[in-house]
Amino acid sequence: MSTHTAPPKATEVETHGVEPIPDEERTAKPLDLFRLVFGGANTFATVVLGTFPILFGLSFRDSLLATVSGLLLGAAILAPLALFGPRNGTNNAVSSSAHLGVHGRVVGSFLSLLTAFAFFSISVWSSGDALVGGANRAVGLPENDLTLGLAYGVFAVLVLIVCIYGFRFMLLVNKVAVIAATALFILGALAFGGSFDPGYAGIFGDGADAATQALYWPSFIGAALIVMSNPVSFGAFLGDWSRYIPRETPGIKVMAAAFLAQIATLVPFLFGLVTATIVATEVDGFMTYETGYVSGLLAVAPGWYFLPVCLIALIGGMSTGTTALYGTGLDFSSVFTRFTRVQSTVLIGIVAIGFIFVGRFVFDVVTSISTFAVLIISCTAPWMVVMIIGWVVRRGWYDTDALQVFNRRQRGGRYWFAHGWNWRGLGAWLVSAAMSICFVNLPGQFVGPLGNLADGIDLSIPVGLGLAAILYPALLWIFPEPRDAFGPEGPRFVPSADRPACPIVSEDEPVSRAVDGPEPEEVLSGV
Repeated sequence: MSTHTAPPKATEVETHGVEPIPDEERTAKPLDLFRLVFGGANTFATVVLGTFPILFGLSFRDSLLATVSGLLLGAAILAPLALFGPRNGTNNAVSSSAHLGVHGRVVGSFLSLLTAFAFFSISVWSSGDALVGGANRAVGLPENDLTLGLAYGVFAVLVLIVCIYGFRFMLLVNKVAVIAATALFILGALAFGGSFDPGYAGIFGDGADAATQALYWPSFIGAALIVMSNPVSFGAFLGDWSRYIPRETPGIKVMAAAFLAQIATLVPFLFGLVTATIVATEVDGFMTYETGYVSGLLAVAPGWYFLPVCLIALIGGMSTGTTALYGTGLDFSSVFTRFTRVQSTVLIGIVAIGFIFVGRFVFDVVTSISTFAVLIISCTAPWMVVMIIGWVVRRGWYDTDALQVFNRRQRGGRYWFAHGWNWRGLGAWLVSAAMSICFVNLPGQFVGPLGNLADGIDLSIPVGLGLAAILYPALLWIFPEPRDAFGPEGPRFVPSADRPACPIVSEDEPVSRAVDGPEPEEVLSGV
């Protein structure tokens, strides 16, 4: 059992990047992970996702069932990704070196970076719009480009400041945000309880014609998959926060924290579901997408709830923005190692803030960034499967030093494989991600070549998950990995090849002959 030092103050700037967190400094708890994951999703962005089952025409009962089904499945897929941080003391992208190779791990870094960048932008835009809209109804604040720009700027700068300070300050913000935002959402029961009808029937009632009834299952499955995408979106950067948890922490506790954090998002999802039924009943144009959800919500909300709407926007925007931008800076520093985490965070933060203003007021890419986020999540889902299967076959054993070869600008090691690329994991991910994108179906935004095969249902994530779950184990069986890539107990469920690993050398040195092994070319050639 390692001895842990007292955690630093929240106001001390975090100096650690993706190098392993020393054991004595791992003082976070699974509860901290719960707060960060829940805080990052307990926002208006999740509320908006919660309105989709109603927009798809489902009754409240069926909408709730679709939401719970999608959330349970997504949370179950996400939970194992929390294990890598405590085990290796680094983020998940670096841990993926064991399965994609020390160079192939950049796939995880860029997926994490792009996902976080997209969600940072979405959080600032959605929270800024809700804040200005609520203030307009509460105190008559003008709702124009100037006030929106000021709201976006305040959000973005506050988020950047928190992220510069790092993990501890972010954790402090989320400790407050989780309780405050949840209380404000629950307060919505008083605001909307009198108008809510749990018997809301949707469009698939007994009087619906055959053509409408035929759309029921596509709508139900589509709604469940949209909800499932929310927990899946956390997969690439879950290790950013769990790496401060002590390595001796039982894995079940870490997975439970990630799983229960997603289950807790039933709070914002239910808020979206309940209020969407009211908006659909009382506001013209909502079901035909002519009236936005936030505008409809403010139209049906009692006057005293405008201030809570503003507070939810402020608190939620801070939580989502910090969890997103923190991961962006961390992953940028892991790919471009000449930058520290703080330098990367400042650089990416400035670029992201610029994009927020240009994208909103010059090119109007608000809708496009949402589509981009969906495409990135479609690529992230099969990467998550490769990581989970990799953990299982490796028995959770990793060589922490060999994982850092890329970051230290070295070569060789257990995870060098073929010149730093493990084409087994990479091949499974690449084919699965490509097919996943082919099945994307976002009408009016992006429809893949195979997007219409399932009667309009977006099967991108199920296809990506399922294909990766088949391809990766098959490749591990047909082309066994070197025995040295596994721990003392050897592989689980798959064979291994008797080939030694290359020694770790500096970047400017050639990878020499492995001890008592073949020439490097033979080692690097794979099978």
